[in-house]
Amino acid sequence: MGKLTVRALRAVLAVVFTGTVLVQASMVWALVTGEREEGPLPLTPMRVIVILGMVSAQVALVCVWRLTAMVRRGTVFSHAAFRYVDGVIGAIVAAALLWFAVTAVNAPGQREDPGVTVIMGGIGLAVLGVALIVLVLRMLLAQAVARDGEAAAMRAELDEVI
Repeated sequence: MGKLTVRALRAVLAVVFTGTVLVQASMVWALVTGEREEGPLPLTPMRVIVILGMVSAQVALVCVWRLTAMVRRGTVFSHAAFRYVDGVIGAIVAAALLWFAVTAVNAPGQREDPGVTVIMGGIGLAVLGVALIVLVLRMLLAQAVARDGEAAAMRAELDEVI
């Protein structure tokens, strides 16, 4: 990965991370000050879900940041990368579960039009699908790490012969 690509990705990650922190701060402020709940949705559970959702996004952002650093150093094909890929997978699964919680909180208000709840459930399944895609990519990384280890062993054997 080129330096420009790494810098651009890190700039995006930093902006998104800052945005999530600001959203969390505003949600915590709203919880602490006890702003009145108005409207059909109970705001307190939604605010808690948003705060937790931002935590899952932040975990994914930090893991991608660390993986980017490993790519830049050329150490991404190592067992250390699995910890960060697992972190991304866990964050995506947590986000999907939180989305299902949003769907459950929103469902009572959708009794006349349950299609919205069904669509929201479908979005949650799609997010879980993204976690499965990242899991497949993790398996590809595992194969690459194994091949890299085999190549290193073959190089060592070849060096002994020469």
